[in-house]
Amino acid sequence: MWTKALGGMLTHMFRHGELKLTLADGTVMRFGDGAAPHIALTFHDPSLPRKVIMSPDLAVGEAYMDGRLTIEDDNLRGFLSLAISNMSLQGQPWFRKPLVFGRHILRNLHQFNPAAKAQANVAHHYDLSGALYDLFLDEDRQYSCAYFSSPNLTLEQAQNAKKHHIARKLRIEPGMRVLDIGCGWGGMGLTLARDYGAQVVGVTLSREQHQMANQRAKNAGLEAQAHFELMDYRHIDGQFDRIVSVGMFEHVGAPHYAEYFRTVRERLTENGVALIHTIGRSEPPGTSSPWITKYIFPGGYVPALSETARAIESTDLYAIDVEIWRLHYAETLRHWQKRFEANIDTARALYDERFCRMWRYYLIASEMTFRMGRQVVFQFQLSPKQDAVPLTRDYLYPAKGEEQLKAAE
Repeated sequence: MWTKALGGMLTHMFRHGELKLTLADGTVMRFGDGAAPHIALTFHDPSLPRKVIMSPDLAVGEAYMDGRLTIEDDNLRGFLSLAISNMSLQGQPWFRKPLVFGRHILRNLHQFNPAAKAQANVAHHYDLSGALYDLFLDEDRQYSCAYFSSPNLTLEQAQNAKKHHIARKLRIEPGMRVLDIGCGWGGMGLTLARDYGAQVVGVTLSREQHQMANQRAKNAGLEAQAHFELMDYRHIDGQFDRIVSVGMFEHVGAPHYAEYFRTVRERLTENGVALIHTIGRSEPPGTSSPWITKYIFPGGYVPALSETARAIESTDLYAIDVEIWRLHYAETLRHWQKRFEANIDTARALYDERFCRMWRYYLIASEMTFRMGRQVVFQFQLSPKQDAVPLTRDYLYPAKGEEQLKAAE
């Protein structure tokens, strides 16, 4: 029964390219139109057909991690490219739609993130060994989408370009108070303090990030301008001229969106500007990947533009600009994956082979979702005043060559 159901599901999903599947009992099944690319998959676990029917994303990811599923030549990139490109076109077969609907009904429960739970969720990912992140991030430890203002930029240059693009949107003047919500290892805040003369307060729930960010401020001689607190964004007091939040909104959870933007409004001065940078989906609201939720980002969720805009509309904030980045994160993840693979022996010594297979799956699956799926990056520029920034975007784009020079610096 499960083999037949699996065959029906894969026949529905794979219309382009060819997937050859060998089951644990030796049965060979083929799906697609027979054209390139040709991907060969083997199930070594007889229970996998049932598990894939119930939760394809979770079952496939776990089986790859454990070695219960192997790919010819270990061509994970080719398999995920084929799978995600076909899924983006075909969607779920009819008999899986009740399961998907059930997950959607329960999503608010799964994304309920009060402060204590939010800290535990952050620790799961960001309090891994600091040495792991050194293996694939840029020197400034920017763990978010880079900005490839020129296609030939290095990862370091593209991350630097991202920070300065955000700084221009914030219109920072020396002495302005800036709140960095979800400050990471401090790179954004330290850039605003050093290059723009801002007085920065950063908040994070990661103990590793908190410690490193403050140490970096000390090492850079910026202690008087930038300090970082270990606290939930909902507990910060005072008002700020500018608020920046990069790669944190994905961890807020849909039930807390209105609370998040109310907090931004309460912390922002009447002439203030906020810049919220987040992964987003170019489709209606959905649910999180079960595999990503279990192994990578518990409590995380990629928001749709509609549900984010609805939460902003519930506050006294104007959306004075909304910019959408396409494929920038795919390129960022490609850089990360190449660096991780180049340092795979060190990663294996830090953890084990199963962890390395998990991290490889995470990086490549994420890249393919941005490259062939419906994920993008949203940048929301918000303010209580309509005229807080110039009327056109001209101020964001420096003279020809200046952007590349800034990135190189």
